Amino acid sequence: MPKPVVHFEIAGSNAEKTTTFYSSLFDWDIRKAEGMDYGMVSPAGDRSIGGGVFAAPDGYKPYVTVYVMVDDLQEYLDKAIELGGKMIQPPTPIPGIGASAMFADPDGLIIGLYTMEK
Repeated sequence: MPKPVVHFEIAGSNAEKTTTFYSSLFDWDIRKAEGMDYGMVSPAGDRSIGGGVFAAPDGYKPYVTVYVMVDDLQEYLDKAIELGGKMIQPPTPIPGIGASAMFADPDGLIIGLYTMEK
């Protein structure tokens, strides 16, 4: 069964500037996540997914990525590496939500993996 895209992230050079730009452009409802410098974008209807807007981590250029729902993060990281990709972030818990991981495809594009807490 195909795996769905369930989340997106826009990592700009400045969190406040990036948040203001996208909320003004698309009328997105972006609220700061508690205890984090991360703006949560609320889904805007039944054909929409939520996302995040924030500042790219130190050492990273601004980027846009999507997260794909999978049942086993490590299995898909291993498969991505086997197919010529590179691990960017190992499986990392998101307390109370699930876990995520990231890889770069052979062209260097960053893709996220997500699994829900069981």
